[in-house]
Amino acid sequence: MGMTKWYRRPWVVPFGFLVLVFVAFSVPPYVTLDPALSRVPEVPAHPWHFPVLVAHVLFGSVAILTCVVQVWPWFRQRYPVAHRRVGRVYVFAGVLPGGVTALAIGAVSPFGPLNQVGNVLMGALWLAFTVAGFRMARQRRHVDHRRWMIRSFALTASIMSNRIWAAVAAITLSPRLDTAFGGSEVALLQTVSGLAAWLGWTIPLLLAEWWLERGDARRRRARRAPASDRQPVGV
Repeated sequence: MGMTKWYRRPWVVPFGFLVLVFVAFSVPPYVTLDPALSRVPEVPAHPWHFPVLVAHVLFGSVAILTCVVQVWPWFRQRYPVAHRRVGRVYVFAGVLPGGVTALAIGAVSPFGPLNQVGNVLMGALWLAFTVAGFRMARQRRHVDHRRWMIRSFALTASIMSNRIWAAVAAITLSPRLDTAFGGSEVALLQTVSGLAAWLGWTIPLLLAEWWLERGDARRRRARRAPASDRQPVGV
């Protein structure tokens, strides 16, 4: 099979652009180390929350930036050594510390229990998928490595989906503040955050599973086709 041309995956460029815009928007308030600029409210009962949040944002940025080149077939095929090195950065300087910090800040999220459970579960799966993918690479089981890393990449990029769902939920539910939420802005905020936390990662992960199954089905049909062509026409 020939090498995939770089321009045969046109989605890579807009994906990379979205990632750059997202990082450029998300990171600056945290590099100042000023809690007053944080987009996440402080948790007074846990003074460690803000510094761990800053670490999570920085490690997560490494993960999502390196994710862009790792999912690019042309880069992977043209520069296999660079692919492996960037992959190590993705794992050890991105997902592993980013996932551990996600578990910590997710467990004490100020956005309510629905958000807490969703973020902790996502963080645990993010770590598990990435570790599984790394182990498959070490064992040279490249097909399994690719499958696990696609799941890992889906969760890495899901933070952008999270923000979209938060906006959709806020626009949809805000007019119901006085009815469905009894005028409680806290209840509204926790509902919006909880929905975004769950929809933000479950939908990308389901799409990744659909894409993997679609590829498997296509390969199964390709394997069966030659056999059927050899069937006798008559008796």
